[in-house]
Amino acid sequence: MCKESIFSFMVEKYEAIIGLEVHAQLLTNTKAFCRCSTSYSLSPNAHTCPVCLGLPGALPVLNNRVVEFAVKMGIATNCLIREFSTFSRKNYFYADLPKGYQISQYEDPICYDGHIDIETGDAGETKSIGITRIHMEEDSGKSIHDVDIDTLVDLNRSGVPLIEIVSGPDMRSAREAYQYLSQIRQIVMYLGICDGNLEEGSLRCDANISVRKKGTEKFGTKVEIKNLNSFRNVEKAIDYEIKRQVETLENGNEIFQETRMWDAGAQQTKVMRSKEFAHDYRYFPEPDLGGVTVSESMLESVRSTMPELPLDRKRRFANEYGLPWYDAGILTETQKLSEYFEECCSALITKSKERYKLISNWIMTEVLRYLSEKGITISEFPVPANHIAELVEMFASEAISSKIAKDIFPEVVNGESPKELVERKGLLQISDEEVIHSVVEKILAEQTENVLKYREGKKNLFGHFVSSVLKELGGKANPRIVTKFLQEKLN
Repeated sequence: MCKESIFSFMVEKYEAIIGLEVHAQLLTNTKAFCRCSTSYSLSPNAHTCPVCLGLPGALPVLNNRVVEFAVKMGIATNCLIREFSTFSRKNYFYADLPKGYQISQYEDPICYDGHIDIETGDAGETKSIGITRIHMEEDSGKSIHDVDIDTLVDLNRSGVPLIEIVSGPDMRSAREAYQYLSQIRQIVMYLGICDGNLEEGSLRCDANISVRKKGTEKFGTKVEIKNLNSFRNVEKAIDYEIKRQVETLENGNEIFQETRMWDAGAQQTKVMRSKEFAHDYRYFPEPDLGGVTVSESMLESVRSTMPELPLDRKRRFANEYGLPWYDAGILTETQKLSEYFEECCSALITKSKERYKLISNWIMTEVLRYLSEKGITISEFPVPANHIAELVEMFASEAISSKIAKDIFPEVVNGESPKELVERKGLLQISDEEVIHSVVEKILAEQTENVLKYREGKKNLFGHFVSSVLKELGGKANPRIVTKFLQEKLN
């Protein structure tokens, strides 16, 4: 047995236990505990004040929008919402943490004991992943490492509000972790509380991983991985760490509780430091902030603003519009894209699952291709939904061919109505069977030699006959009728 086969056999003996800690930067206009702007600035330390600089005597004041966003996420993830919760000081030293502590929540997080469903198959199969807690906290600043100057600190980000979403240890593979993170990202974007950008750091993920032999209940020693700034890195880092831990145990060595980082260049995890415990942070109640009360009226107010969530919308698209599960997933990837699809469907004159599928096909090919080429989002797409519906109606009813629909699409993007464009250019498809029949007979009469070759077995000439008829009719003949008459005459 080769080395790789032996290692695969070793891994099969073990089960991974995975939990994720996701930090989401909230889309508030001002910071968590002061009125400084959260907007991006090229100028370092431009959005700062005594509170977010941690100057002595400066007192924090809670931004109520942070509470609202945390509650919103709690409702979306089926959490219990704590009626009264408090803030604590989490003490540790970093150069970009000006106060020497972070204002966070510890013993009584605002949201707890929830769950979300993640997809585990291609046909809508799901698995429930627990949400242990969601708590509010503030961000630190940013260290800028310069070879010539050493380290600089930009505190524009200091005090920007975050929520931390802590899962239960319920994932068993890197793929499940990927699906969980994808679902969390979709939810915060649908809620409008975070832009979900991992690469820019507004959504950050740390993974806690341990392994145990299958059939045992006791968890193994947990290792935390930081610096996971893309979905691909999350999957790769977890896969690597599972294999590393299994190999370590199989070689008779011990797993140490530590914090590691993912080195994307080397494609491996590397030790950063020994893992901190809660007591290392010396948590104690924040003396400058009162507790947070979530009233029933506030809960009802937040519930009234809740959108349809991504997995629910995906299921509805599959059921209501008759879309394949794959199509439904693409179209609900973002809230705006799903809304555009529904606007297109609403604009159809003939409403049927066949037409909905054509709308889906058109968006997933022509529209998404255009967005990709131009580097824009669906919100910036210049074609109104009713023009896409008009285009689909025309080729679905065989008024134009799908080829003509694609040919005129660039002009539709420039603002012209498809119907007016087709009429102006005289592109309406010829579906008169008598006209097409006479042209088919004419072409076959002119190409008797090719007809003979076809009947002797050279079947690839069929496409040549179709092209000849279409050319004779200026490319506007209905291909379905052309094909029908040619098959009748040749066979």
